[in-house]
Formats: sequence, structure tokens, C-alpha cells
Amino acid sequence: MRTDILRQRYVCGDRLPSERDLAAGFDASRGAVREALSQLEQSGLIKIQPGGARVRPIQSASISVLGPLMTLDESPDPVLIDQFLQTFAALSALTAREAINYANNEEMNRLRQMVVSLNRQSKDYEAMQPQWREFLRVLAEIADNLVIHLIGNDLRAQFVDQMVKLGIQPELRKKVVNEVLSTLKTSVTEGKGDLAQLAVQQYFDELRHSVAEFFDNQRGSYREEEI
Repeated sequence: MRTDILRQRYVCGDRLPSERDLAAGFDASRGAVREALSQLEQSGLIKIQPGGARVRPIQSASISVLGPLMTLDESPDPVLIDQFLQTFAALSALTAREAINYANNEEMNRLRQMVVSLNRQSKDYEAMQPQWREFLRVLAEIADNLVIHLIGNDLRAQFVDQMVKLGIQPELRKKVVNEVLSTLKTSVTEGKGDLAQLAVQQYFDELRHSVAEFFDNQRGSYREEEI
């Protein structure tokens, strides 16, 4: 049912079939259907009213629908991917600035060591990714901004794992990666949060560029196969 709504087989304002009809259609008990409808309401996709459940605008849904949106089709929507990266970039960059500005000596030493480790892996994007994710996690831990932390957790859970499963493999330009790491090194050496924010934003801008290029190449491959 969630997939049907996300695919807009039911659009905003449509009334869903009755519990009885849904139970028959999905070969499920009415109790199971009632629970499923309750979960759809919690996610913001429907509103249960006297007389039945009606579909709400997808813009009113919670962040929990991002993961399912990613897997609707064999190839995910590039616009959706870019919107995610843009949002996650803003949160991560703000987190980096706060972390550097508020870190104590022990935390700064830990960040310096992590940046050194990132530099060692700079020539291998795949090898660098686990360390980069850990670096972002530590920044969030140091920044201790609960709101950003919770939103970031949801975004990672809903999107990052799905990107990995779908085999999205962007290729970042080495020159840009080196610039990012150089700026990060300066930021953790001199304790400049604004530089850390700039470096993280630059990293995600490059990631957005490379992901867009990945999808462009993918579409080109599909067209060649059709020919």
C-alpha cells in the first residue's frame, strides 16, 4: 500500500479501500491491515478519518519515506539523490564548524589523527569512505547538537545504506579531494571552524557533481543498449 501511494496510484485526497477490501486484496487479517494503516498515518502518508483513510500530500510525510522512495524503481531518482546530498551537506558542514569551535584539546588531537588517516587513503575513494563516515560521526559527537544528530541519523539510515546497496559509485576528482583534506588539516591544526565547514561543504559539492555524472553516464549506457 505504501508503494502504491508513493507511485501515486493513489493521489492526494483519494480514499483508500475499506479495511475489509484491503484485507481481502492482501490476503491479510483486518488486524494486520489496521496496524499497517496506523503505520502509514504515523509516516504522514494518510489521514484516518471517520468513513475511511485518505491520502495526504507526500510533502507532509515524515523522513521515514525516503528509503522506500529510493527503491521504487531499479534506478533511483537523481533529483531526489541530489536533494538528499544537498541537505546532508548543509547539516554536516554546520556540524563540522561547531565541532572544531567547541572541541577540547583531547578531541582536537583525535580529529588531527583522523585527518592524517584520511590523507593516507586519499588516492582510494572506496577505502576512504569508512574513515570519512567515522570522521563525520565523531564531528557530530563533539558538536553535541542533538537536533542535527537526530536528523543526521535518520538521513543516514534512510539514504546512505540505500545508495551503497544500489551500487552508486561516484568518482571524486583527486585534486578536489586533496584540497578538501588540506583545508581540513589547516582547520584542525589552527582550530578554525569556518575552514572545517568550508572543507566539508566542498567535499559534498564534489560528491554531488560526481553522482550527477554517474547518473548521466548510466543514462548514456541505457540509450546505447536501446540502439
